[in-house]
Amino acid sequence: MRNIWTIAKREYDNYFNSPLAYVVAFAILLPLGIYFALIIWISADQAMFGGGGAPEATPINWLFVFLMIFLSPALTMRALSDEARMGTLELMLTAPVRDFELVAGKWLGAMLFVLSLALVTLVFPIILNNFVTPSIDWKVVLSSYLGLVLVVSALLALGVGISAIFTNQFAAFFTTLGLFFFLWFMIGLPASYLQESGEVLNYLSLSNHFSSSMNIGTINLGDIAYYLSLTALGLFVGTTAIEIRRWR
Repeated sequence: MRNIWTIAKREYDNYFNSPLAYVVAFAILLPLGIYFALIIWISADQAMFGGGGAPEATPINWLFVFLMIFLSPALTMRALSDEARMGTLELMLTAPVRDFELVAGKWLGAMLFVLSLALVTLVFPIILNNFVTPSIDWKVVLSSYLGLVLVVSALLALGVGISAIFTNQFAAFFTTLGLFFFLWFMIGLPASYLQESGEVLNYLSLSNHFSSSMNIGTINLGDIAYYLSLTALGLFVGTTAIEIRRWR
């Protein structure tokens, strides 16, 4: 566990030593801020004419997750592929660090970075709470944030796992982006046309568990198990890829 934390801390610090962290933070926080301002403006405009419902914070988290589909590959593409390209991976493999610890440390470092951004977005429901009487539904907000953390965990684990397979960071980026695009947009499309396998495709859809469940306040064990399974799969793929490199 100590090795995982040491690698994660180094990875977390490395994000802020490169422009990538600030570009990703800007690409997330700016659209979220604009979207939040639009929600407040539209709700206030509707209230002036006696219509519309109370504004909600959950659309902010949906946009956060949606943006992570495109930004997660950028965060993870260099995690292990760059180490392999520069030859530093071989040096790390000679250190007293297990393959799983290396992969998990890289994943945890990326997770800590994204969680730092997620903490910043807590300002939105806090501000929104002052505009709603008696208050916003914090149970729904907490469910939405739990879903956000689980989705991000799965995305980053899969990204790190794919990064361990390639030595070219751009190959890792586009492969990861293609996988996320398929899991988020494509896999659930045939569900409405297929009777027997439609439920299976809906279950495999990355967006369905978040948008139709956790982001509206419903927490099911199936949703949690789905995202944890993807996280475990990503870490397993990454560990296996590192083990293959070790024995080449």
